[in-house]
Amino acid sequence: MRRELCISALALALSIETASGQEISNPDLFKKTLGAAHEAVKHYGNYDRPEELRRITEIGYRIAQEARFTKFPFTFYLVEMPEPNAFALPGGQIFVTRGMLDLKLSDDMLAGLLGHEIGHVIFEHGLKLKRRATLLNALSQAALVGVIIGASGGNDSPVPGVYDPFGRSRSGGDLIQGTAAAGAIVTELLMRDYSREFEDQSDDEGQRLAAAAGFDPDGSRQLMDTLRAHLPQSKEYGYWRTHPFFSDRVRSAQSRGKLLKIQEPKPADDFRAATQQVLLEYAKRPRLDAELADLLRDTALSAWPQGDTADELRLEALHEIRDEERGKPQLSQDFGLLSEKYRSQLSLVKDLTPGSSLITILESELEDFETERQELQPQASKVFADGIFETEFLETFLSNYPESPEIQEVAFNLAVAYSRLGRENDSVSLFLRSWEGEGNNATAVKASRGLRGVAPSINDLSALQQLADQDRDPELKQLAASRLTILASSYKDLEVGASYLLNYPEALYVEAVGTRLNALAQELLGEVVLYQTVGDQVKAIERIQQILNHAPSSPAAASLRARMVLEG
Repeated sequence: MRRELCISALALALSIETASGQEISNPDLFKKTLGAAHEAVKHYGNYDRPEELRRITEIGYRIAQEARFTKFPFTFYLVEMPEPNAFALPGGQIFVTRGMLDLKLSDDMLAGLLGHEIGHVIFEHGLKLKRRATLLNALSQAALVGVIIGASGGNDSPVPGVYDPFGRSRSGGDLIQGTAAAGAIVTELLMRDYSREFEDQSDDEGQRLAAAAGFDPDGSRQLMDTLRAHLPQSKEYGYWRTHPFFSDRVRSAQSRGKLLKIQEPKPADDFRAATQQVLLEYAKRPRLDAELADLLRDTALSAWPQGDTADELRLEALHEIRDEERGKPQLSQDFGLLSEKYRSQLSLVKDLTPGSSLITILESELEDFETERQELQPQASKVFADGIFETEFLETFLSNYPESPEIQEVAFNLAVAYSRLGRENDSVSLFLRSWEGEGNNATAVKASRGLRGVAPSINDLSALQQLADQDRDPELKQLAASRLTILASSYKDLEVGASYLLNYPEALYVEAVGTRLNALAQELLGEVVLYQTVGDQVKAIERIQQILNHAPSSPAAASLRARMVLEG
């Protein structure tokens, strides 16, 4: 857990407010939406692209400043979801997916997108829908929440073997708790579409705010045109599912855009600093979950990445990573990871605040890491030469000494280890790295043989795609492509398909893999019904988790959410 920041521990009133008027007017609601944001990041995954997040926050806070909305601070998140989408929570949390960023939207288009989501928060649309309020309440009572999935397609007849820890009778479903419940709730919370009235209201306000912040309001229309060109216009897919009424909205956006005048942009520095302050004040609340407090500190740093407070937050986060590595045995400490994290932040600080004293601190600590790394290299090389080591040692060696003479042999040994562990994708990556090393030496020959040996039995689609993408061995390339063609429509593991779609969204086999993913999810849904019917709750839960985690946009997942009843 991160240490508390050295900010005066003032007693918190019911309403936390900054000098600029920003506040958290309803701490209880904010806590619920913060918990939902945390679950969303865990469920979908954080899309770790600092430059993209920086761009989103710069645009977003310029727009938020023009909203004159003070009830909650706005915060921005990037999530690892391949479908282009964006959504908002009532506490000011705005999400943009990787799929949306992959469309390479202009600043004006992003302004229209973020303005629309900010509009939903301003008009409190999420609080006006009873369903969303129920979902938030459910997430805030995680220890008690249950998800009831109808086991007979809505049939109200009793189901044998129903399990209910509360001792209440059930008909047509079972009580499911834990990770599956949280995943189902957060997906349902974010994926619920709004009414035509709410969408129109947010479109109108979003365009107005974009123009007031200095962006072209026609960006909203451009955004719609881009989405229409790239996506199937179906409510089952991404943006259309959560933002319906497309045709009318495009026409309205075009008409409004002609009437709005682009204003001179105003700096949002003070607004962002005030946002940071109110987030950090809330993070000091007694009995606040440590993970939520960490999330608040991360978003506070994103809100305003300059100044003394930002430097303290940044150094605190780095020291947390450093101290974790320091707690490991010497040869297990990952100096490569530490250096990468430090250099990333050092570059950012030099860009934002060239005169910051943090620069000297980071450079000094980087020098210390480098000294330790060099001092340990002879010992690490001796351990490798002796041939008695574990997989973790090879991983650390690869990170710490990428330029060492042994690195090609280290990569080969780690590839073999991963192959034995069933980590096919990682194994192929390292075999390729060893194979493509300097010269056609003995290690490269062994790596080539290793690839030819594993290729015919590889079931991981991403691993096969790596082999199909290489051009050094045409025969191996053809072998991988042929196997990939077969497996794309016949693979057995839902996670394998989900990983492939994440890693290769533009690949030749995406459509076949996606179709197979939906089919596998549907098969699992059938198993959910079967196991619920016979009272095997553990197996039912396992399959629900697989569907929601690896195929959240599939018809099977939609069916689960449609049949879901929540109780808090």
